[in-house]
Amino acid sequence: MSSRDHESHKKLRQNLHKHWYSFAMPAVGKLVCALSRVLHHGGSALPGKVIESLDSGFLARTLASLPYGIVLISGTNGKTTTTRMVTSMLRDAGLNVFTNPTGSNFTRGVVASLAKIMPAFGTKLNADIAVLELDEAYAVHFVNQIKPRYSLLLNVMRDQLDRFGEIDTTAKLLSNVAAATEGTVVLNREDSRICALAKVVPSGTCVRYFGLDDAVKSMFPTDDDLHNTAEKSENCKDTAESKANNLPKADVVLSKVGDHEAEFILDGKSKTTSVKLDGAYNIFNAAAAATVVRAILADATKQNSALQKFDDDALMEAISHVTPAFGRGEVIEVNGAPVELVLVKNPIGFRLAIASDHPQNHDTMIAICDEYADGRDMSWLWDVDFASFSGTGVACVSGTRAWDMALRLQYDKVEARNVNTDLEEDAKAFVNGDFSGNTKNAKRIYCTYTAMLRVRAALAQLAEVKDVGVGK
Repeated sequence: MSSRDHESHKKLRQNLHKHWYSFAMPAVGKLVCALSRVLHHGGSALPGKVIESLDSGFLARTLASLPYGIVLISGTNGKTTTTRMVTSMLRDAGLNVFTNPTGSNFTRGVVASLAKIMPAFGTKLNADIAVLELDEAYAVHFVNQIKPRYSLLLNVMRDQLDRFGEIDTTAKLLSNVAAATEGTVVLNREDSRICALAKVVPSGTCVRYFGLDDAVKSMFPTDDDLHNTAEKSENCKDTAESKANNLPKADVVLSKVGDHEAEFILDGKSKTTSVKLDGAYNIFNAAAAATVVRAILADATKQNSALQKFDDDALMEAISHVTPAFGRGEVIEVNGAPVELVLVKNPIGFRLAIASDHPQNHDTMIAICDEYADGRDMSWLWDVDFASFSGTGVACVSGTRAWDMALRLQYDKVEARNVNTDLEEDAKAFVNGDFSGNTKNAKRIYCTYTAMLRVRAALAQLAEVKDVGVGK
């Protein structure tokens, strides 16, 4: 056994170690959660932080016994929606799935989710498989504790540069996940940095890909396309022409995007399905989700033949059932009018969200905050084209970086009305029609992550907003 393997086994033994009080960890988590709600502390991860400080092996021990293992989903953009898709599809197939549904994608967020659903004094998780969304950096911490059976790596983009540094640093973080996966790694063949991670996948681990048909590639610019640069990752020095000729075969290919409809190619056969998700990128993420689900079910049917009935047609039907994750195209009805929340956190995501927009059909608000979870560096806003708002303007600009956003709009000749930093009051005024004179107008709010949480909390004072456990 190599010294590296020895250290890995040593870490695993340490993580599986139980304290005499380990059985009470779910009860501790539930108590902390109840207290934080009473005290309006907010935050979905606090119970997990407390449990991790008391029992660092809780996560690894609890997940180690799942019969179909762990699916780890990471990447810069689309983690929460893709996790929701994979979870929904596997449940439709008949599996009992544990997931971290709030988008709290640090390891402590996963621990908090475990404590919430487990018996107060128990050590057994009632699930067949875990589907976990993890932040790129915290995914590394996770795989040091427990090895995923499956991993799905979506993309790398210039996002939160103050945390991760340049884009190749993010790719290197994700390479740790690929190298630790024991069953199947699913990669985005259209992202050169993600595609290159096949080189670090250990022997014995399968590699599968999802991708795009040539007919739709122009809808999905890569990070390098966006920045008009010839720079390539250390591991991806092929020319554009050679890459086009040498792309690996994808298990699932997105071939057409329509109005709430999509076409996929699976094993050479075209399949069309309706979709409830908005935005082209969410539909591309459906191809990613379908690829990893097919890999999971191909393995799971060896243990459970009943799963064989969940064929590709059933998979397409499952895709049609998936609804947006909270804050990611979520629609909340306020005053009888729809208010859509659109999460934006990097240039490509914001650009694609705008590309699917028809601003003349609704009032628009942009809420930009710069807390740790958003990334402090907001320079990426200058890589987004806001010109499509020039005809209608933006009814309200708010958040801690409202004035920076208003300045950015000014350079694209977009009128920014009602620029303020009091986000909660601005959100209420916006949905109440104070900025447009019409309460019944449809509304769309583009918001960074912490801005989205604050907007949801504000709207909860005016209408019914689903509680997803993220606090107030």
